[in-house]
Amino acid sequence: MYDQPRPNAQPAMTFDQMLERVRYEGAYPVRERATEAVHHVMTALGRQLTNDEHVDLAQALPVEAALTLTARIPDAEHLTGWGFVKDLAARTGVSPAVARWDTRAVLAVVTRLAGSELIARILGQLPDDYALLFGQAQLRRPEPAAA
Repeated sequence: MYDQPRPNAQPAMTFDQMLERVRYEGAYPVRERATEAVHHVMTALGRQLTNDEHVDLAQALPVEAALTLTARIPDAEHLTGWGFVKDLAARTGVSPAVARWDTRAVLAVVTRLAGSELIARILGQLPDDYALLFGQAQLRRPEPAAA
């Protein structure tokens, strides 16, 4: 799906710059830890996104991150935000607290790269509790009035 550099596209930051931002956000002592976090979170997020949002987010990311995001076929069913964190923890062998920390560090940078419009579209596709993972306020969707 995304195996070639985008022609005429200038990413907002290079992959090295992205890793340094994630390292800063996550307060990771070494760059390798930031690299691991980016790989794991982007792979997990790629399993949750579909449609145009999947493609548009890949285009907003540095090529290396985009390749990780698009490496997996999206799952048929979305996990909740907490389910995303628990699944990430199970797949990577870390505690849910560490998985949550990694998710927040990576998605803080992804949010900057993607911009508010795309993040709003992504959050519209995912269950409500993902907003907190992206550092956004969690707003409840209005429920239909009972007749």
